Amino acid sequence: MTTVNYTPDPKKKPQLTEEQEARLAALSDEDIDYSDIPELDDDFWKNAKPVTPDLTQPVTLRVKRSVLQYFQASGKKGYQSRMNAVLESYVQAQKNLEQKQQNL
Repeated sequence: MTTVNYTPDPKKKPQLTEEQEARLAALSDEDIDYSDIPELDDDFWKNAKPVTPDLTQPVTLRVKRSVLQYFQASGKKGYQSRMNAVLESYVQAQKNLEQKQQNL
């Protein structure tokens, strides 16, 4: 099973229409339906661990033209993030492999 981690960028909020913004602004706390969100009990907080987001580091990287074209083919916007996701999954797989080898 593959785990996908996603950290939303607080600077890139989802775009709402003016009507949606007005409806949201008009809601009081009592009007919000929390019935589909389980209450967080003491067991949750006992096992919770803070997670620090892994921030990106700007780098200059030489890649083959064919690799760049492949990632840009699905959209020029976000191609660097897609490349980073592939590299990150490779690193995680290598770490898992190293851990398995240490446990042998």
